[in-house]
Amino acid sequence: MADVKHIAPVRIGGTDIAYAQGVRAGTWLFFTGHMATDFENGLAASVVGKPGLPLAAPRHRREGDYIIARLAKLIAAEGGDLRHIVRVDQYYPDAQVVNAYQRARKAVLKDFVPPSTSVLMHELLVEGANMDVSMIAVLPGGGREPRPAQPEGVPVPQHSGFIASLVSGDYVFVAGQMPNNEEMTGIAKPAYRPPNAVWNGTDIRLQTEFLIASRLKPALEAGGSSLRNAIKAQVYLTNINDLPEFLDVWNSHFGEHPCALTVVATKGLALLESIIEINIFGLRYDARIKKQIIDHPGSQHMRLGPAAVRAGDLLCLSALYAADADGAIPQVRDTAGLKYFGAPAHHEMRAILSAADDICRAAGASLSNLLRVNHFVGDLAVVHPALRAWQEKLAGAPIPFAAVRTPSPMPVPGCNITADMWVYYP
Repeated sequence: MADVKHIAPVRIGGTDIAYAQGVRAGTWLFFTGHMATDFENGLAASVVGKPGLPLAAPRHRREGDYIIARLAKLIAAEGGDLRHIVRVDQYYPDAQVVNAYQRARKAVLKDFVPPSTSVLMHELLVEGANMDVSMIAVLPGGGREPRPAQPEGVPVPQHSGFIASLVSGDYVFVAGQMPNNEEMTGIAKPAYRPPNAVWNGTDIRLQTEFLIASRLKPALEAGGSSLRNAIKAQVYLTNINDLPEFLDVWNSHFGEHPCALTVVATKGLALLESIIEINIFGLRYDARIKKQIIDHPGSQHMRLGPAAVRAGDLLCLSALYAADADGAIPQVRDTAGLKYFGAPAHHEMRAILSAADDICRAAGASLSNLLRVNHFVGDLAVVHPALRAWQEKLAGAPIPFAAVRTPSPMPVPGCNITADMWVYYP
């Protein structure tokens, strides 16, 4: 039996797809993939507004208000509150909507905006949606009250106003970091390559090195953690072709003490000159629990980091895609001409879920305790076959999922799904 409670499950549009609006597991609350939808027709009527009065009120502010209000209601129903959020992730298809969302968020959260990551993606799962929001919170009590760590030299963009580094119990959460200068007017000097300096380093290596050494490291250390104690990192690249050079720098810092890793492409970041953004979280040195790296040789070609990292009751997998030593698995390559039947996506997701199931078992956990799964896809048409595969694996249980369309190409040609999973380990 699963050790998680699905919060406010709902069927999408009268279909057989059951979406878990949230998950409660132990002292954790996870809310994944929230858009301003009514779950029946698409965007909620109050967000769309009256067609004859398109300028009656700020459209995108209504969307942000709707999402924040829904999340506040869901967390309150479980005995939590918005002051116990420890992380938020946001995806947008259009940079022009970000400020409206941030105003909606700040109107409710006031001076407590937890570590945040905002990036641009090509398309969201609901037609007309401009914001996809995920949130992690802890229940009050037990020494889990979130508190800012205030790292030196880690600037915060004025309009966002998020907390750069947050301590909650044994964990330290770090907001998405770019190599920006303090004024957000450009790249910080150590990460900057003058355009006329043709071979004075490369942008991706300079920016990655700076982020790790001058942003992630001090942000973790301010909370009593370190790179060595990192559990999971998410990396967004504006050009996925920078992946090999990024990994070379990344592994020079994390090779001997890796953390779970997800790397996907993004359409854009808050600073035009930035080509990378990274968020991370880790364990405090004085934590009662320890970091445990999970080995699973069978999935070595399906991921960029270790199979998974366990820290207390959280098991974080590195993102998985359906690849072997030669690229996309044969079943995916062989059925490429049947993509409109969902055949390649079916084979991709079955391979991903089989590997994820094995990784969980190797850790002594169960995939039925899924806390969240983010699908980064090259084509939203693959989402339905992917969710059908989840239904088979979870025996019809609601799925705490999100899905966004990333820029092309994907990291592995022929693979259209990158799945990022967190699992509860009671």
